[in-house]
Amino acid sequence: MANEHSTATGTAARPEPTRPEPTRPEPAVSPAPAPLSPRAAGRMLLPHLRRHRGALAVAVLLSLLAAAATLLQPLLVGQVVAAVRAGEALGPWVAALVAVLLIAAVAGGLQQFLLERAGAGVVLQVRRALAGHLLRITVAERDRRVSGDLLSRVSGDTTALSSVVTSGLFDIVGVVLTAAGALVLMGVLDPVLLGVTVAAVAAGITTGLVATRRLSAVELASRERVGAMSAAVARVLSSLRTIRASGATERELAVVAEAARQARDASVRAARVRAAVSPLMGLAFQGAFIAVLGVGGARVAAGSTTVAELVTFVLLLFTLIFPLGQIFGVWTVLQSGIAALTRIDEVMRLEVERDEPRAAAPPTAGHGAPAVEFDAVTFTHPGGERALHEVSFAVPRGTRTALVGPSGAGKSTALGLVERFADVDSGAVRLDGVDVRDLPLGGLRARLGYVEQDAPVLAGTLRANLVLASPDASDAQVQEVLAAVGLSDLATRSPAGLDAEVGEAGVLLSGGQRQRLAIARALLAGAEVLLLDEPTASLDARNEALLKQALDAAAAQRTLLVVAHRLSTVVDCEQIVVLDGGRVLARGTHEELLVTSPLYRELAETQLLVRADAAGEPAPGPA
Repeated sequence: MANEHSTATGTAARPEPTRPEPTRPEPAVSPAPAPLSPRAAGRMLLPHLRRHRGALAVAVLLSLLAAAATLLQPLLVGQVVAAVRAGEALGPWVAALVAVLLIAAVAGGLQQFLLERAGAGVVLQVRRALAGHLLRITVAERDRRVSGDLLSRVSGDTTALSSVVTSGLFDIVGVVLTAAGALVLMGVLDPVLLGVTVAAVAAGITTGLVATRRLSAVELASRERVGAMSAAVARVLSSLRTIRASGATERELAVVAEAARQARDASVRAARVRAAVSPLMGLAFQGAFIAVLGVGGARVAAGSTTVAELVTFVLLLFTLIFPLGQIFGVWTVLQSGIAALTRIDEVMRLEVERDEPRAAAPPTAGHGAPAVEFDAVTFTHPGGERALHEVSFAVPRGTRTALVGPSGAGKSTALGLVERFADVDSGAVRLDGVDVRDLPLGGLRARLGYVEQDAPVLAGTLRANLVLASPDASDAQVQEVLAAVGLSDLATRSPAGLDAEVGEAGVLLSGGQRQRLAIARALLAGAEVLLLDEPTASLDARNEALLKQALDAAAAQRTLLVVAHRLSTVVDCEQIVVLDGGRVLARGTHEELLVTSPLYRELAETQLLVRADAAGEPAPGPA
């Protein structure tokens, strides 16, 4: 890697020797799982419904009241017709009819409100559970997933559950009761006409059921394609500057457009299945209506029934047809809900971090144990590529140790194992003499300060980012660590001070500012051990020197384990560990390794820290 020394010497820096990066699984939208069975979906949803059982019970009672009022309406209309034919007073019947209409309207409105409120509560609970699970999944699982697809499950798929409650499970109670009541009353009025109705409606229902057999599968496929589209959009937005600078806007737009087209096609396939139901049902219901009018008219002419009874029967037929149509609508909603639950269930099955130590009680560390120790550690990435092979080294307490080597040597992987983002295949990583697997995760990470290679900054304020690991820190402490890393100007450049926004992913900060902000956050937390992955990667020479001074001061009270490509930042570490291909090749100080490690000397020569023609002789110019 070239640095400022190449300019000082007038010599072109040779490229840094590299090794192939370990193969890791490419993030991708997961293939569509098999749809959950209705019973499994019900078991998954039931715990969330129980929390709203009071409101749902009232909604069911209101549904019964509305169903009863709906069934009374045709009977009262029949009485009005009979009263007109007999010349009797209409007032009582009309008043009763108006009262029943009002009761049905009020009960239906209250029921809908209670169901929608319960549905919103269910969505809130599922979103909380889903978000909580996503924040606890293992790092390996997270690396295999696409953010946009996961976000679509938290937003779109959970929203679909509201319809399951409001227009599905509990709406169907009143619908079924209304349909059943209408059938009973129709049978009492005229069994012959009921037989005609059942024959016509049964044909339509059978055809409709056949058409909806594939509905669950196509609904799930539609949701999967929407998730893929969300992933494509998130990918573009997260790399917008790179795409614009590369002149790739139109090519990336084509990728998003293709994902949107596939989502549209999947939605159209689902709509085709849904659309097949309505005409078939409508045809059956129209046939039933025509048959009832024809046969009923003939029965009135023959004196087998009265006009009032025929009017009542026809109104009951409409009362039956409407809920039957609703039942198929409910079935469609339930299939959409099952598809959403299937995708949610897939996420809830992802492996999460286990915050349970192996030991019954945290063991005590041995006297004089190293702050961090790798003891014959072997680790393999989930993709099958071995990253570390029998790695052993110790970091004495209060010292600085650097991990150096070509790209892909396993340096960042080693830091992740200390944090327990993954567990070793064999061997042990110890903190103060205790295997990290024997410590609770919360307690372990409270003793570690970790700065990632890309130094992520969260959207929000400067203060919120700094106190992420130390929420009780005072403004004076915050200002102190900002000064230590050369960022005092960030708190003064805006009238908002520490409450100034840093933008999404810290976009309002420079790369070097983001790097130093992440280091300031680790310093503020006061951790015993600092794990720094390329802490100076984005800094210029001046800020690198300032930060190096801050790290030197921090090292007086802390232990530092640093991953570095730029050797100029670690030449004065008490220990440098040279890694290559996941193995430890050498250990020692900068001066010792220049003599004993050919790879380290090659790295130093590449970065012009030493002249290629004189072993151990520093290169001219500032180092």
